[in-house]
Amino acid sequence: MEILTEPFHYAFMQRAFVAALAVGLICSTMGTYVILRKLSFIGDGIAHASFAGIVIAYLRGANFYLGAGIVAVLTAVGIGFVHRRGRISLDTTIGVLFTGMFALGVFLMSQQRSYAVDLQSFLFGDILAVQPQDLWLILGLSIIVGVTVAVLFRGLLYTTFDPVVAQASGINSPAYEYALLVMLALTIVVALQAVGIVLVAALLVTPAAAAYQLTSRFSPMMALAALFGAASTEGGLYLSYYVRASSGATIVLLATLLFFLAIGLKHLRRA
Repeated sequence: MEILTEPFHYAFMQRAFVAALAVGLICSTMGTYVILRKLSFIGDGIAHASFAGIVIAYLRGANFYLGAGIVAVLTAVGIGFVHRRGRISLDTTIGVLFTGMFALGVFLMSQQRSYAVDLQSFLFGDILAVQPQDLWLILGLSIIVGVTVAVLFRGLLYTTFDPVVAQASGINSPAYEYALLVMLALTIVVALQAVGIVLVAALLVTPAAAAYQLTSRFSPMMALAALFGAASTEGGLYLSYYVRASSGATIVLLATLLFFLAIGLKHLRRA
């Protein structure tokens, strides 16, 4: 029993478990909209774009989350604006903006004489390094996103399945689209410390994709996605402690395993 409870004896592990739970729940919940709207590429795009904000914050001595959040939100809004006003396909818009912003971050970082370890940790994630102030910020952003989703639930639901009919019914589809993009940007910022820029898209997509294999109803899908997300982050963090592996990579691998298990269960039910 002592071996099983050993990770919880350390304060940094306790903070990591709380942060992992918040990240797993909010990412998988937002991932439901990502899967149904076919926006899987956008998580990767905004995450890479936020790197420019992290570098700028580092150069200015500001909070990394603040820099990442500002650039992520601006990129998300820019994607929606260029896509709608420029009549350019969404995937093309994402590709152009995220590569441009990521290149800006690399350019600014290349001007420094040495690469900072803190910046490297944001590329691959280091949830074990979460400090108390980081944890409060993660929890605060998670609550903001969660409350916003609850308030806008009906409009987001209608615009997800049929934006044209929603617009005809008096729902401002563009406004809900921008709101969703901003919430996705904040969600990605929440997850950066846990899994890093490289893996954040997987945590945003994989638990929701697993839930999609088991139900065709929206609310059960969101609940299942939240369950899979929490299981992936908590289980992956717990497992990484004993196998001495990267926590972010272990979390994503566990989420991937759950995805394939969901596919297998789906085929068993059909049989």
